[in-house]
Amino acid sequence: MIKKIPRKPAVDGDAAVKEALRRIDQPTRRLFLQRSLTLGGLSLLTGCGIVDDESVERVLMKVSRFNDKVQAWIFDPDQLAPTYPESMITRPFRFNAYYGEDEIRPVNGDTYRLEVSGLVADKHAWSLAELRAMPQTEQITRLICVEGWSAIGKWGGVTFSTFLKRIGADTTAKYVGFKCSDDYYTSIDMPTALHPQTQLTLSFDGETLPPRYGFPMKLRMPTKLGYKNPKHIAALFVTNDNPGGYWEDQGYNWFGGS
Repeated sequence: MIKKIPRKPAVDGDAAVKEALRRIDQPTRRLFLQRSLTLGGLSLLTGCGIVDDESVERVLMKVSRFNDKVQAWIFDPDQLAPTYPESMITRPFRFNAYYGEDEIRPVNGDTYRLEVSGLVADKHAWSLAELRAMPQTEQITRLICVEGWSAIGKWGGVTFSTFLKRIGADTTAKYVGFKCSDDYYTSIDMPTALHPQTQLTLSFDGETLPPRYGFPMKLRMPTKLGYKNPKHIAALFVTNDNPGGYWEDQGYNWFGGS
């Protein structure tokens, strides 16, 4: 959140952005601006005059959307993220959510059904038994959090591209959106959805996915930052309209590549 910057008759652009960077709490914005752009180029790049807190916010949002486009342009759908041996798995694996671990909402696995909608041919709701009957894969990959920490985990489940093919998804569509049982939501681009390491995760470290890591199912993408990997997925849909996301709608980069 950006605190109010006192309005002045004339404000130097560089000084305004430096002050904004000092006050910004959202790590994605801070890291991108510090690592990718010069302060003096912000107003030139976005076409915004930086004169007050409102214009600083507009600049930051435009830079964030510019970052999304650059990341999408350089994303290689065939390049794999690094994998690791079991000896490097982080134990215990860190819990992370926008709420405390004691606030995890229980999900009944026996009655659970994954709702499927949008640009797909087969819209029937999937039980856990049906999902587990599909071919399963495993990966030992690193989850990178936007807060600056990372951890290596062993994830098992259904390759997402296999599932999308099974339901007859329109893979020329732009986005796949996700809604979760804890009210979290996010969305990804179709090239990432079809990446060979993108997985509908049903297990962690060889066991049924625990509630703290997303039971009954999460989306695992080693090519994306942690906030793009939704847990407790209740529904997914294929669309050409960008569905946004819980953090993305608050200013985080939408593409969220790691």
